[in-house]
Amino acid sequence: MNKILLSFGALAIAVSAHAQQFPIPGKTVRMVVPFPPGGQTDIQARAIAQKMAATLGNPVIVENKPGGSTVIGAREVQKAAPDGHTLLYTIATHVQNPHLFKTPPWDPFKDFTPITAGAKSATVLTAHVSMPFSDVKGLIDYAKANPGKLNFASFGAGSSSHLNGEKFKRLAGIDIVHVPYKGSGDAMRDHLSGVAQLFFDGPTTAISNTKSGRVKMLAAAAETRYAAMPDLPTMRELGYDVGYWGYLWFWGPADMPRGVIDAVYRHLAFAIKHPEIVKLFAEGGSEASGMPPAEMARTAKELSERWGAVIREVGVKLDQ
Repeated sequence: MNKILLSFGALAIAVSAHAQQFPIPGKTVRMVVPFPPGGQTDIQARAIAQKMAATLGNPVIVENKPGGSTVIGAREVQKAAPDGHTLLYTIATHVQNPHLFKTPPWDPFKDFTPITAGAKSATVLTAHVSMPFSDVKGLIDYAKANPGKLNFASFGAGSSSHLNGEKFKRLAGIDIVHVPYKGSGDAMRDHLSGVAQLFFDGPTTAISNTKSGRVKMLAAAAETRYAAMPDLPTMRELGYDVGYWGYLWFWGPADMPRGVIDAVYRHLAFAIKHPEIVKLFAEGGSEASGMPPAEMARTAKELSERWGAVIREVGVKLDQ
C-alpha cells in the first residue's frame, strides 16, 4: 500500500511539474492582439513573436481578435489555460476598461497575470495632409471657425486615442466629432484617405505616414518629447494637459504558476531586448521595455488610476 501511495505521489509530482513547464514541447504559443492587422500593436507583436520563436523552439503566432474595445481579444486570453501558451499583447485600454464600462468586463489584476511590457509609447496627434493647418494652434482656430466639421479617429471607444481626443476638445473648447474604429490599422486607412481628418495615432505609423507625406504630425500626447522626434512639441508644452506615457503589455490568464510566469518572462524579455527589436521600436518612436512582472503590475496599477481620473473628468461611459 505504501508503495502504491509513493508511486501515486511521484506521479502527482511529475504531472504538476509538467503542468508548470514552459514551453510544453511542440505546443504553439499564441499572442492575441485585440486589433486588426497593420497597427502599431500588431506590428510589434509580430516582430517579438519572430524573435521569441527562434529561441523558444516552439511556433509563436499572432492572432488578431479585434472588437469590443479590446474585450473580444482579452476574453480569448482570460478563458485560456494558464500554461503560458496564450498571451495578450495590448495597450492601456486593458486597465482603462474597468473604469469605462458600467459593468466592468474584468479586473485586470485578478483576472489576468501581468508578465512584461513590450514597449513604452504614447499617441501622436496627426492631421491629414489636406488640412489647412500644420500646428495645434492652427487646428484650434480652424475648429472654432468650423464647429462640428472636423472629426478625429480613434483605436476604439474608450481607448487612449479616444480619451486624448475628448480631453483635448474639452480643454481647447472646440467641437470635433469622434469616429471610433476597431483598431489603429482601420483608423489609419480612413485617416490616410482623408475620411478621418485627425487621429491620435501610435508613433510607429505616425512617423512612417509623415515620411510618406500623407499626414502631418502636430504634437505628442506624451509627458516628455519623443527621443525619435525631438522637434515635435508635446500637448503639455502647448498648454493642454493631454496624454501619458503608456505601455504595450503582455498579459496571461489568471493563476499562472510562478515558474511559468518566470519562464515566459525570460523568453519575452530576451526577444524584446534583442538589438533588432530595440532598433525597430526606436525607429518607430517607441522604447523597448522588457520590465519584470512585479514592475509591470505596479506600473499598470498607477496608470489605471491616472486614466480612471481622466475618464471621470471627460465623462466617457460604455455599455457592454
